[in-house]
Amino acid sequence: MKNIITSVSLIMLLLMFASWGSKGHRKISQNMASCLPAQMWFLKPTWTNYITTHASDADYRKDQDPDESARHYIDIDNYPLFLQTGRIPQTFDSIVQQFGNSFVIDQGILPWATLITYDSLKNCFQRRDWNRSAYFAADLGHYVGDGHMPLHITNNYNGGMTGQTGIHSRYETSMIGRYETQIVYPADTARFIENVGGFIFNYLYHDYKYVDSILIADTYATAIAGNTSSDAYYQALWQKSGDFTILLMRNGSSALADLIYTAWVEAGSPMMYPNAIDEPENLQQPRLLQVFPNPASETVCFPMVLASNSEPVTLTIFDSCGNLKETILDTVMAEGYHKISYEVRGLAQGVYVARLLLGNYSASQRFVVAR
Repeated sequence: MKNIITSVSLIMLLLMFASWGSKGHRKISQNMASCLPAQMWFLKPTWTNYITTHASDADYRKDQDPDESARHYIDIDNYPLFLQTGRIPQTFDSIVQQFGNSFVIDQGILPWATLITYDSLKNCFQRRDWNRSAYFAADLGHYVGDGHMPLHITNNYNGGMTGQTGIHSRYETSMIGRYETQIVYPADTARFIENVGGFIFNYLYHDYKYVDSILIADTYATAIAGNTSSDAYYQALWQKSGDFTILLMRNGSSALADLIYTAWVEAGSPMMYPNAIDEPENLQQPRLLQVFPNPASETVCFPMVLASNSEPVTLTIFDSCGNLKETILDTVMAEGYHKISYEVRGLAQGVYVARLLLGNYSASQRFVVAR
């Protein structure tokens, strides 16, 4: 077997996902459904299950869409006006006019990406495109979740400016993974939002206040444990940050429900009838995502989402005649997102098929090797 997992891929296996991790994003989107008012219960469970299933799709697209990453954050404290007044211009045109397009993109465009996705969701509701509306609602849930993760709203997103490098993944992924079962909160009834843009910026301003709280919790936990990797460290980190972390995620679910409800009302409160949306994948079903790059000349990546820790994962490559060329994986892997890199230099030019097997699930993706 080739050395298929590069050092970069190994890091991705250990540190993914961005912003709350897959479990955090799933929880925010899943709990949103309980916040919807009775007149929207026709969206449950099929439509809302889709949103939960695809809560992290926006993260998966980062590898294939170079514009995606900037939609997940805003280094808002790089704007002098924010440091002076606690606010920035809200319209994209006005802030670009003041600071320049390159600067604005470099700082991240999370609030405007959230607003654009909201508008797309409302437009889908208006034309009763329920399948497409679920797609945009899933992305909206992700961006709202990012906006309620304080380290996505600061230039000190990974603690490098305070000597706390690595706090981003320690807090949002490792800690959340360890204490997921303790993140329980009640549902808040969705409200109509009069000013959607102002609403999005206001929760960003509010959540920014917790940046220092996370850094203080990390300092405290490090002092208690003497390291940043032990059970003692994560126990102390959770002890110091657990209460406001649960509050942030609760507010994320509530804000997502408010935005979905408002989009639906502004679209004329359309009703969805049975079979108006395709049945989504089961929440526990794995997925083989789009292979990239395709065509490939040196390395091809196989992104996948696994929902089980107990069954062997098999990933094989066949040529166009159905001949097995190589078994890339045959092992038990942790649930979550994985990106497997495979060197294609040993394959001749042509069309190949990658096949993923996990229990009763199978999926295939075609890719081309070209020199």
